[in-house]
Amino acid sequence: MRPLTIAQISDLHCGSPHFEATLLERSIYEINELAPDLVVVSGDLTDFGLRKEYETARGFLDTIECRRMTVVPGNHDSRNVGYVHFEELFGDRRSCLHLDGVSIVAIDSTEPDLDSGTVGRGLYEWIEERFAERESYLRLFVLHHHLLPIPGTGRERNIVHDAGDTLERLQRAGVQLVLSGHKHVPYAWRLENLFVVNAGTVSSLRLRGKTKPCYNVIETSSERCTVYRKYPFEERQAIIAFDPRTFDFEKDPGLLGETATG
Repeated sequence: MRPLTIAQISDLHCGSPHFEATLLERSIYEINELAPDLVVVSGDLTDFGLRKEYETARGFLDTIECRRMTVVPGNHDSRNVGYVHFEELFGDRRSCLHLDGVSIVAIDSTEPDLDSGTVGRGLYEWIEERFAERESYLRLFVLHHHLLPIPGTGRERNIVHDAGDTLERLQRAGVQLVLSGHKHVPYAWRLENLFVVNAGTVSSLRLRGKTKPCYNVIETSSERCTVYRKYPFEERQAIIAFDPRTFDFEKDPGLLGETATG
């Protein structure tokens, strides 16, 4: 079980007036230099779920030089029946991958034409069964929406409707890490033995407060999992690190200042 590197990008918003292609191109260049084992794209590839926007996103993602890519749709992608284009250009809206001691289960948390999301009782058993297929030192769950309100996002109404049931199921399945996107505010924290990491937007200038476009890099082994935030053109910064066996962790205290109010 060799160490693995995972890059997470989110909220591209191709087609939006706030979309900045230069940021996405630079992030992809940096990811290609990193040569990760897996790239996770946690939703909102498009702005209105339109075919042309999907084709633009597909064109950018095709330049990522990684053999394995896990992609889920976001609420913007499910507008205007956009999930039809998603399935044609990116495949199934849920997936499972077992890779060198790491199990990744990804689901579609969107509802057509709604900003809010849900996992749904129909998926609970499927999620647990997928994680149970292999012995893994790290179990990683991917969705677009938040399972917990994100500090610094204002009035938070866009966690999944069944967040409580979903968290219970994930803990039963032994999941240690959740990756999501959605509100363009990067954050990370621990909830019991579950570490929840939210990505910022990689290429949209529709930002909250003093946040900036960024993406995440996860480096993991059986003894240590470290999540880094990477701003395009800048050095990366470790935001949270934990031991997948004991759940001992360290978190960057600077995260608290980013969401200060008043």
